[in-house]
Amino acid sequence: MSITLKVNGSTHTVDVDPSTPLLYVLRNDIGLQGPRFGCGLGQCGACTVIINGNATRSCVTPCSAVKSEVTTLEGIAKSGKLHPLQQAWIDEQVPQCGFCQNGQIMTAKAMLDKNPHPTDAQIREGMNRTLCRCMTYYRVQAAIKRGAKMIADAGTAEKEVVA
Repeated sequence: MSITLKVNGSTHTVDVDPSTPLLYVLRNDIGLQGPRFGCGLGQCGACTVIINGNATRSCVTPCSAVKSEVTTLEGIAKSGKLHPLQQAWIDEQVPQCGFCQNGQIMTAKAMLDKNPHPTDAQIREGMNRTLCRCMTYYRVQAAIKRGAKMIADAGTAEKEVVA
């Protein structure tokens, strides 16, 4: 069956079984490397993408169920410039093995899009289902706080330019 998906601003038509997990289509048919296969059960978060502003586990989402644009890790950088969260991840030296980082960043982005100034408790709650085997949770929290500040500072700078 032919299915059309809008991913990171581009339209892709793929010929797949409608029950094929979105993760497989993103990686195997579209060629994106951000979302990763972790558990295949929607429990670890390595496969997280953003759909309708929500962090969504692509390994358990049938591609035929996707009716809105999908944003992957590759789609959050703009004009060759890293998203503030991506930069914060580098600045805080979050990754060890790096396997979970797609899920961590995409979950954090969806959270910050809804709550740009989360408390530490809100960060822990928002990230509690995105697993990291290397246990970099404190660095993840620090990067989210740094990224939130970078986003807020960029918004303030934009407002000052307009005024």
